[in-house]
Amino acid sequence: MTDLSKDDRDRPSETIEAGGPAESRDQAGHTPHLPPHEEVSRPTNVVQSDASHSLAVGGAGGGDMALVYESGVELQARSQWGYAARRFLRHRLAMGGLIGILFIFFVAIFAEQIAPYPYDELDFNALRIGPTTEGQHYFGTDLLGRDFFSRVVFGLRTSVWVALFITVLTTIIGTTVGATAGYFGGWVDNILMRFTDLILTLPGLAVLLVASIYLGQGKPFRVAVILALLFWTGIARIVRGTFLSLREKEFVEAAKASGAGDARIIIRHMLPNAIGPIIVSATLIVAAAILTEAALSFLGFGIQPPNPALGQLINDGQSEGLKFWWMITFPGVIIVFIALCINFIGDGLRDALDPTQRRLRD
Repeated sequence: MTDLSKDDRDRPSETIEAGGPAESRDQAGHTPHLPPHEEVSRPTNVVQSDASHSLAVGGAGGGDMALVYESGVELQARSQWGYAARRFLRHRLAMGGLIGILFIFFVAIFAEQIAPYPYDELDFNALRIGPTTEGQHYFGTDLLGRDFFSRVVFGLRTSVWVALFITVLTTIIGTTVGATAGYFGGWVDNILMRFTDLILTLPGLAVLLVASIYLGQGKPFRVAVILALLFWTGIARIVRGTFLSLREKEFVEAAKASGAGDARIIIRHMLPNAIGPIIVSATLIVAAAILTEAALSFLGFGIQPPNPALGQLINDGQSEGLKFWWMITFPGVIIVFIALCINFIGDGLRDALDPTQRRLRD
């Protein structure tokens, strides 16, 4: 054993094995040649840390976790959806749009309780009255004395219902076509995409006008089906591109090797990874559906009386010009407000669901 001075004996010591750190040298600077199992005590002022002790006890992984628990740090796992929610909540325009669209949906759902009059109640003593609080005619009255605020509220319900139905049907059709084409490829992809390109080349407004004549017009359900049959092409192309990328991933190959069927791979493994672009596209379709339905109703080929709709209300008041400005202004402002809110939400969802977005908005 190596002799130590009295002062060195009073210091705390640690045990090292021969051939250990380079600090264990004799006075001449040479490393002592000791048997493999002979130990030497040397003075030191270094205290072994909890991390080193934890690593020695539980290995690398267990040591890290032990150090975390002993230091009082609480770990909280956050998924990709958790990060997406944080990014969306910090997107100010998206949150403003979300509040606005929730208010619109609230008004549309509780139209009977909010509207002071039925939408078809006539009052020949109050024809073409401007906006006033007298008689609760907040948006004035129309040519037949009907309360215009009530008609706007009920027309909002019709337009929102049509837009949501179009969005759901469009998303189902587009996702099915795009997923099938992107997953199978080959001749299936060629047939489906050439058909999609054919639909895209058709003049949309002309097809809508012809279809509304032959398939029937006036009913909200028929108008929604006609629009959905033309709106699915965009989302189909987006889903196809996403599936073309996903089918080359390792987890898809692993699912095939495990014996999973095509339907299970598409629905269980690939579709959840493509849900981000689908949600963003579906959100933007809502705004496009509302604007297109309003344009059809304004041209007289959309929803017909007695069902109120925002585009139809603008059509009823457009012949009066600026003299009765409220009959055009209020429905038009609401349509623009809905479109802005939905586009803000779509921008927020696109930024939140984009995996390359790592910076949170202030």
